Amino acid sequence: MMQDLTVGDSRKVLLQYTIPMFVSVAFQQIYNIADSMIAGKFAGKEALAAVGASYPITMIFMAVAVGCNIGCSVVISQLFGAKAYRKMKTAVFTTLSAGLLLSAVLTAVGLFTTPAMMRMIQTPDNIFMDGALYLRIYIGGFIFLFLYNVTTGMFNSMGDSRTPLYFLIGSSIGNILLDLLFVAVFHWGVAGVAWATFLAQGAACVLALLAFWRRLAQIKTEEKTQFFSLEVLKKIALVAIPSVLQQSFISIGNIFIQGLVNSYGSDVIAGYSAAVKLNTFLITGMTTLGNGISGFTAQNLGAGLPGRIREGYRAGIKMALGVTVPFFIGFFFFGKAMMLLFMENAGGRAMETGILFLRIVSPFYFVISVKLIADGILRGTESMRYFMIATFTDLILRVILAYLFSAWLEEAGIWMSWPAGWCVGTLLSIIFYGKVMNRLVEKKR
Repeated sequence: MMQDLTVGDSRKVLLQYTIPMFVSVAFQQIYNIADSMIAGKFAGKEALAAVGASYPITMIFMAVAVGCNIGCSVVISQLFGAKAYRKMKTAVFTTLSAGLLLSAVLTAVGLFTTPAMMRMIQTPDNIFMDGALYLRIYIGGFIFLFLYNVTTGMFNSMGDSRTPLYFLIGSSIGNILLDLLFVAVFHWGVAGVAWATFLAQGAACVLALLAFWRRLAQIKTEEKTQFFSLEVLKKIALVAIPSVLQQSFISIGNIFIQGLVNSYGSDVIAGYSAAVKLNTFLITGMTTLGNGISGFTAQNLGAGLPGRIREGYRAGIKMALGVTVPFFIGFFFFGKAMMLLFMENAGGRAMETGILFLRIVSPFYFVISVKLIADGILRGTESMRYFMIATFTDLILRVILAYLFSAWLEEAGIWMSWPAGWCVGTLLSIIFYGKVMNRLVEKKR
């Protein structure tokens, strides 16, 4: 169901719009966590480490998909909010055609460079082959991942956050069942985990594209739609490229950190791999709420309603802080129980590593959630320079401090770099949000 986000009570509209998006990403993270859980439980600690070792590389590919999702979503949201349906359709077709080419090129490059990327992050020899195998299968299915994310962004841009949820629930359940079949029954190990994701993502992609195509056909325009526009592509790129760079630089920073983690051996890798999956569950959820704020902001910007943008920001902050509370309680006070989802052994260095990571970073979830909501406003208003400054400052500071602190406190120092980077980045995002809103209000007058 398409929804106009420019009318109605801002808080209620935003809540109805973003809850399905948050539930969608929750299911997506559940099956990502299931990969690691099933690998660790049925294939052993080294299989868990192998899946975890390739994680920062897979996140680079995910970064491209998510960045393009944000780029097309912001532009299409503005056109939808302005009722410019012919231009909106042109933006959709332009996104899909450019996306097919981009995903094909990245797949070819990724398959060719897999061994080099695994060596770059100092993957230990005992998990190198399994890690490379997982990565190759993952990259082979990247086109499905990319097109599904872009299609989700286009659904969201027209106010429909529920339809992608249905596909993702089905995909998540299918992925977990295939994980169990391939790993627990067929004993395919790491390859089984990768193929389960490949097949589930592929099915979700095809079904989402078919559903979106039917939805688009319901929007009638008087003039014939242009199927590709360089002008529209440039407009999408102005938002997408900084978003891709932001996501990619975060992933590249994680590669540096992963390389640092890998130097401590497979036990620390396994503990970090499990804990960072739990951490990513919350961070990705907050990022998705921020993306929802971007869509809300873009539609209201297109309709010339800056007051609703400010209302959306306040409502978004309340939602984000409310969601953060149970994650903080679970990770800080019950970290051991969380880690036992991935591991059989309640003791050992791997368990200690994961618990320590969660206790250090989880109190600062309240800080990063505010940043991600403010970033959503910056993206939705196309204030990409501010957005990139705040994000890159956080990332660069986190990587530098990880190396400095680890020389003093070993792996605990790596985990301490997260809160430091988050605090500085959040302060910048809040300052930039204030500047942007003041500018929009003055322009309206």
